[in-house]
Amino acid sequence: MFRVLLTPLVIALAIAPAAAKDKDKWSGGARPKIAAKAPPVTTFKSKYAKGTVILDTKRRRLLYVLSKTKAYIYPVSVGRQGFQWSGTQRISAVKNWPTWRPPAEMRLRKPKLPIVMSGGVNNPLGAKALYLGSTLYRIHGTSNTAGLGSANSSGCIRMHNAHVTHLSRIARVGTKVVVLKALPKKLAKTLTGTSLPQKIAYAKKKKKKNLAWRRSILSN
Repeated sequence: MFRVLLTPLVIALAIAPAAAKDKDKWSGGARPKIAAKAPPVTTFKSKYAKGTVILDTKRRRLLYVLSKTKAYIYPVSVGRQGFQWSGTQRISAVKNWPTWRPPAEMRLRKPKLPIVMSGGVNNPLGAKALYLGSTLYRIHGTSNTAGLGSANSSGCIRMHNAHVTHLSRIARVGTKVVVLKALPKKLAKTLTGTSLPQKIAYAKKKKKKNLAWRRSILSN
């Protein structure tokens, strides 16, 4: 009898840690192959060295310098008010379908976030992440392209998955990244393509309804 009475308790104790573990660790979903897509080339008459990455936070555009007069120009999302920053870093790592570990301060703001989320289409870091120095900031992809061109992140720079895949092929580890509040007016006047459309045509995929609430939480 004693053994029978203990059985439900043993089962409950065994299930509880597993449930807690599932709650703290989310799956990022599928990892499809993402084809690189080059952005438009803009006129950009500057003294920045070839191969430099420049973020114009105000215009929400990221530039990759091709020459003294040309640059790739990508539409991006930037940090929202209170989370924007400026400075110079170098790319310290490039990862495919990176694992996401929300920092402690983010989890305090949003307690429902997982401790860790594996890489995949549901992971907010997207298909690629270019890590900036030893900071928590990254240039990364996103599967949720609706917010591109706005200021809605926690300081990271978000791009189309196809664009970050393209950038990762030319901006390697060691590449200099200059984050500006805004390009100087004279330099900004040389740009073309600042009114780029935000959306890229992708094949439409059915969304799982049970992931909708997670996407609302992941919009950090």
